[in-house]
Amino acid sequence: MSSAPPSFAITPQNGTIVPAGHADESARHCYPLRVFYEDTDAGGVVYHANYVRWFERARSDLLEVLGIDQRAALDDGSGLYTVAEINLRYLSPARLGDSVVVVTTAEAVGKVRCTLRQVAWRGETRLAEGVVKVGFIGPDGRPRRQPEAWQRAFATFSPVHPTSPTPPAPPEGHE
Repeated sequence: MSSAPPSFAITPQNGTIVPAGHADESARHCYPLRVFYEDTDAGGVVYHANYVRWFERARSDLLEVLGIDQRAALDDGSGLYTVAEINLRYLSPARLGDSVVVVTTAEAVGKVRCTLRQVAWRGETRLAEGVVKVGFIGPDGRPRRQPEAWQRAFATFSPVHPTSPTPPAPPEGHE
């Protein structure tokens, strides 16, 4: 399952793109970027580890768009998100000068962890896709519940409901 490419084009302004993510009406966050020389190998192809960096930037931007202040939580000792698992699949190479959009959607949002799907697009071409599981931990490094406000923020973004021990009943006529 992969999301469709973003429905907007990245148009450089004065020769540059300023990354500024947004969450759209389809419950996805779009983070635009441009491939710079520092992102590539000697052949002008994006080095594989940079997709992990781009996905991290997109997740951090998503939190900001949702009004989640990671720095304040870190400073006051509430805790922070940490990546527990990441799985990536490389599909097509990005190259020097390409305009790329990282699209993030929520697959599951729980009290302690979230599962996010991220896809890097160049136009209508999927470049890489990944599933990232993040957990909320306290200053002691142990899992703890996300702040209620953060859970509410993710609920406004996510088409899925927080995970619960009891699955919902099937619709009528589908038992």
